[in-house]
Amino acid sequence: MKVVSILDYWPFTLLQPIVAVPAFMCADAFSKFLPFCTGFAAGCMIWMVVAEVLPDAFKEASHPQVASAAIISVAFMEALSTAFENFSHDYSSEDASGFFVSLLFGLGPLLGGFILVVFALAFHLQHALLMGAASGIAFVLAAWRPLQLLVSSKMGFFPLISLLALGAAFVHVSSSSILKIAGRKKASVNNLPTVTGFPVSVHTLQSFLSCGAVAFHALAEGLALGVAAPKAYGLGRHMVLPVSLHGLPRGAAVASCIFGATDSWHSALAAATLIGFVGPISAIGAILARIDYSGLDHVMVFACGGLLPSFGSIIRRGLRLDTRRGGFGLAVGVGFASLCLMCTKLVCLHTPYCNSAPEAVR
Repeated sequence: MKVVSILDYWPFTLLQPIVAVPAFMCADAFSKFLPFCTGFAAGCMIWMVVAEVLPDAFKEASHPQVASAAIISVAFMEALSTAFENFSHDYSSEDASGFFVSLLFGLGPLLGGFILVVFALAFHLQHALLMGAASGIAFVLAAWRPLQLLVSSKMGFFPLISLLALGAAFVHVSSSSILKIAGRKKASVNNLPTVTGFPVSVHTLQSFLSCGAVAFHALAEGLALGVAAPKAYGLGRHMVLPVSLHGLPRGAAVASCIFGATDSWHSALAAATLIGFVGPISAIGAILARIDYSGLDHVMVFACGGLLPSFGSIIRRGLRLDTRRGGFGLAVGVGFASLCLMCTKLVCLHTPYCNSAPEAVR
């Protein structure tokens, strides 16, 4: 019963952040209708709780347990509301803009993971193709920022190569150590999982470690966003589209990597969602700490270097499974990531995402 209920409700939960972006961007045009819409939404939620959620809760738990959970939930929401009210008095409008845009930074990976899962399920994409796509996206992400720094002469060739090499060495040594420890506990790790679920193998662990490298990359980009976001005007609404587009390939890479290793769309979506949290947390931390841009380019290049050995292993595994599909997936991943990042750049030219803090985001 619990599984059925979750599967019944998850599409509505997933649609909320996707619809939130156009709704927020059009909020001014429909400001006169907001009271009516808010009341209508409240009525819908009340009906859903009374007609759907509570009956299911009473089937799985006793009345006192349900009542206790409801009281705790109300108390938590009231405490959260009070905290937000105090927060609005303690921070400037610029900080509020930065926090809002930082939260939207997590929307792109979620949407990218959702798109990847839909395509994988609809076209029955094979493991080799998924691994190739994940690697192609990761390689573009690894090259994008260093090439920008090199072309704009913000960093010399040898310092850039040194940082990339340090990042690659750090991730390679860390991943190899973890995989070596895990490999001692497995009798055989030569076969990829082919059933739905959450199989435990060194190959699966390697995919999760690669996602960890993507998370580190997202953390570095979140720090840069934390510098730029508070300077955006109009509560940052003009930054919604470029910020979301920029995170799209990251979520697709993670979802593709996990789906290719576990054959589980649940795990793929969960991984994309978790990666989506890293950027906003990093950006909010940067805003609270009032950091400036000093040294962030070096952190970013170091993080880019970490993507290379992680997904180098992923693409080698994909090519061993099926050279043709793996190579095609690699080309698709490179094309998709390049398209997303180029569109981000084009949209970014006319928004504060570039103009307010060019050193942080160009």
